[in-house]
Amino acid sequence: MKLGVDTYSLRSLGWNAFEHLDYAREMDLDAVQFSERGYFETLEESYLREVKARADEFGLEVNVGMLSICPTSTWFNDERGTAAEQLTEMIGVADIVGSPFVRCVLGGRADRRTEQPLATHITATVETCRSVRDVALATGVKVAIENHAGDLQARELRGLIEDAGPEYVGACIDTGNAVWAGESPFVTLEHLAPYVVTSHIRDAAVWEHPLGAALQWLPMGDGTIGLDDWVREFERQCPNASLTVEIIAGRPPQVLNYLEQEYWEAYPDTPASEFAQFVALAKSGAPYMGSMLVADGGRGTDLPPEYEAAMTLQQRAHLDRSIRYCQDTLGIGEKRAKA
Repeated sequence: MKLGVDTYSLRSLGWNAFEHLDYAREMDLDAVQFSERGYFETLEESYLREVKARADEFGLEVNVGMLSICPTSTWFNDERGTAAEQLTEMIGVADIVGSPFVRCVLGGRADRRTEQPLATHITATVETCRSVRDVALATGVKVAIENHAGDLQARELRGLIEDAGPEYVGACIDTGNAVWAGESPFVTLEHLAPYVVTSHIRDAAVWEHPLGAALQWLPMGDGTIGLDDWVREFERQCPNASLTVEIIAGRPPQVLNYLEQEYWEAYPDTPASEFAQFVALAKSGAPYMGSMLVADGGRGTDLPPEYEAAMTLQQRAHLDRSIRYCQDTLGIGEKRAKA
């Protein structure tokens, strides 16, 4: 199975596309996922062909992505055109650089609490996908929708994919976002495995909390969600997908207050049989007790320069260690296997 890295893992370094490719070569990786268009300095064809040429020189696959393709989502930004226009543009980028998919999202957890019901956002996303069906099929580039930031649980994303058309729409499965949505990653894999084209993989600790459960994202091998066993099952069911590490650590624990009614206003249709598997993770888990700087509050966080510098060092250390864990402990990575 290919081993890749999502560039968001090193978000604080400010690297350009070529520096990310240099890093991937240094770490014996197989792929680099530029999961947002901002990682490219321009979308001009000449520049994109330079990126692809460098990647080809290093034996790397380039993967591309963007954020929301849902025009009704709180995450959607129309500065660069309609959702259909932006997705069409990124399919063109993917075609140039040789990416088999465009990773994208519906939105985030806030979309479960808008005046419009979640079903409206799902319908809008399906409509965007249908608008690019012809170009996606013509280029062979799939639309890979992620279970992202608490927006969709796996059965909801599966339904979206099946409604839009699995011949050109697939899934970017995210283990960290699964637990954010109160879902065991094993449940997520069970639903999405037939449609997975790529992944965002990181570890997490989940444990009981007076209001329900708490969770914290962690480097590979540091969590309590049984990720080693999950990776084995992922290899078995999705052998043609890449395992793409997206390490987002250094953030405070999040509380899922499922013992309060307010939580269920956002997730009213969660099957009890599926939620029970998440509760089992919490009951068997424990807080992370290792050393880690906790200062990253997410997008838009305003940190003192000294904190920023420390978080940058930690991001690199966490990612290096996670990649080595995947290679040395889990045996993932085609390039390393050939060495």
